[in-house]
This record gives sequence, structure tokens and C-alpha cells, in this order.
Amino acid sequence: MLFFDRAMLAMGNILFLIGLTIIIGPAKTLLFFARKQKIKGTAAFFGGLLLILMRWPLIGFCVELYGIMVLFGDFLGTIATFARNIPVVGPYIGLAVDRAGIARRNTDLPV
Repeated sequence: MLFFDRAMLAMGNILFLIGLTIIIGPAKTLLFFARKQKIKGTAAFFGGLLLILMRWPLIGFCVELYGIMVLFGDFLGTIATFARNIPVVGPYIGLAVDRAGIARRNTDLPV
């Protein structure tokens, strides 16, 4: 239960937003969260952060997790492809990815 400490979760979320802003820049960060296709994920992420700050850390974390999945779900195939190349555990991750069907989600992306 110590992992659901309100202060630690809030600090982690703030550092996540700062790190994302440093990596892709402030303008692109705002555009990423303001896209019309991702409005549900943005609302869930910031709503979960608000719930954490209002002393509901478990529920806020679950709402935030949904928001992160909606916002960053498109990148799961890219992450899975990268994880396949890890030397020792890569083949096992590849089997799990093939069974879950994660890598097939990004077949239409040009990356």
C-alpha cells in the first residue's frame, strides 16, 4: 500500500509531465494532450491526477492508468518490437507479444 502514497504518485506524475515536455518540447506536448482523438485519455489522466491530489490515490491511479493507455496505446507495438531485441528475454517477450496481438496494432503507422 505504500506504493499508493499520494505524495509519491503526485510527484511521479509531475516529473513524468516535465520529462515529456523536455523530450518533445512544450508546444508539441500541448498539441499531444490537446488532440481531439485523445481527449478522453487527457481527461482521464488529469482527472486521475486530481483524484490523487484529493486523497483518493487508488481510484486516481486506476483512472490515470486508463488515460495513459488511451494516450500512449499507439506506441505499444513499437515498444514490443524494441523489447524483442533484448538479448536474453527478447524471445520470450516476442512470444507473449504474438499471443497478445500487440504488435499488429501499429500495422498502419508509417514508422
